[in-house]
Amino acid sequence: MLITSRDTGRWVLPKGWPMRGKTAREAAAREAYEEAGLIGQADAAALGSYHYRKRRRRGTSVLCRVDVFPLDVLAELQRWPEKRQRRRSWFSVEDAAGLVDEAELKALILAAQAHIGLGGTKPAG
Repeated sequence: MLITSRDTGRWVLPKGWPMRGKTAREAAAREAYEEAGLIGQADAAALGSYHYRKRRRRGTSVLCRVDVFPLDVLAELQRWPEKRQRRRSWFSVEDAAGLVDEAELKALILAAQAHIGLGGTKPAG
């Protein structure tokens, strides 16, 4: 599952900032719900990480590291908090890798194919 970013409309994984009182995997599952309407259980271990530049409103940017956790999707909601702000879509691994801009994320998506095939989970950041 990829979603569109709010600012540029490019395809990305659901992701967010660390959340007080939540582990990284719990925060990843929460972001998947808020941004993509997915309910699920994130794995304990991240598949890997990638970096991207987050653009700030004042024209500056900050380098961010995203840890990507596989998510065992239990439900796909028709309504969710950011539905009006984003599009979401399921893609094949190859198509998803071709749609994202970050080279590290492309490689991570392609590397996750073996995990997805074995465990039936889908990445969520």
